Amino acid sequence: MRDDLDRVGPGRQPDDPGRRRNDRRLVRLLAQDGFRGPRYDRFEEKLARYGISVLRAWMHSGFIFQLVAERGLGLRPHERELEELASNSDLREELATMTVACALARFRQRALVEGGWTFEGGASITTYFMGACVYAFPNEFRRYRASEQRHRRALQRQQQVYELPVSPLSTADEVLGPQRVRDALKEISDPRARAALALVLDGYTHEEIQELLEATSVRAIEGLLYRWRVKAKRDEEGEQRG
Repeated sequence: MRDDLDRVGPGRQPDDPGRRRNDRRLVRLLAQDGFRGPRYDRFEEKLARYGISVLRAWMHSGFIFQLVAERGLGLRPHERELEELASNSDLREELATMTVACALARFRQRALVEGGWTFEGGASITTYFMGACVYAFPNEFRRYRASEQRHRRALQRQQQVYELPVSPLSTADEVLGPQRVRDALKEISDPRARAALALVLDGYTHEEIQELLEATSVRAIEGLLYRWRVKAKRDEEGEQRG
């Protein structure tokens, strides 16, 4: 059975034919480089920015859960989770970035390398890509949900040990640490590097990150992180000289 990556997007209406013709020319151009190289990198970066922007809006309104449910991947968000997504811009940014980073690899393979996207399919490239994002979102949201549950259990255990009420904002580290991490992630333009760093900070091994981001090898992940560290150090030294 063909999945919803082969169907038109949320409105289920064909995208503008002129837009799809432009997409067809673009795909043929990218195919000349084997969907790799500087030209593809620029295309991927533009697609990633678009995907992050749309996902943030869908999370803010809650529409993402309707799209997920239509594909049989219902998450049944709690009212508390919906409120958190609507009010927490940093959380929307983090989930959108992780979702896009994971969707990019699947999109490249399914839509481009294997020829899943076609002009006749009725969807533009961006619509097709957002379908891939909808499929990737549940895993990222479940990871967030599991992390929140672990945090609540840790607070409950702490309460039981000390018999004192414990607030999630009880220490300076808990308040400032996550914010510093989010600020650092915002500085990274490459969505895959941002996703890899976020996973490292969340305790994932390089092997686990390779699997989650569908990277070619662990060394590819290490190289991604190394290049980011070099750039961060260079930027820091530049600020100090300034």
